[in-house]
Amino acid sequence: MADIIYNNFIDRVGEKVYDLNNDTLKMVLLDDGHTPSATHDYYSDISVDELSNGNGYTTGGATLANVTWTESAGTATLDADNVQWTNANFTSRYGVIYNTTVSNELICLFDFTENKQASNITFEVRFSTSGILDLSQI
Repeated sequence: MADIIYNNFIDRVGEKVYDLNNDTLKMVLLDDGHTPSATHDYYSDISVDELSNGNGYTTGGATLANVTWTESAGTATLDADNVQWTNANFTSRYGVIYNTTVSNELICLFDFTENKQASNITFEVRFSTSGILDLSQI
């Protein structure tokens, strides 16, 4: 599950701004120079710490596949397939999911707890079997 759910995302879900089953969501990777904050709102707030284009990574991140937003028994859950970068040769500390359909607004951050290095392998971010996030976390 996500380590940070951005404040703006929580507000905007309550305003019914998103259509998470149909919006385009991406994950970007950030270096260890990033200082996580729930008060970041937009991709532009974090892009300075994004990995550089190349070495298996494309600036702007990877599009999430098979995104689902479900609501059941008072819990709303976001989920998607794991995200992969092939032929990866980079180091990352954080992953951030954002919504490209709605003004590049940030959704959540994953802290890998330490730098994760890939040397010409597939770099994969594996989401919990319970999903990416659920609003019972807040």
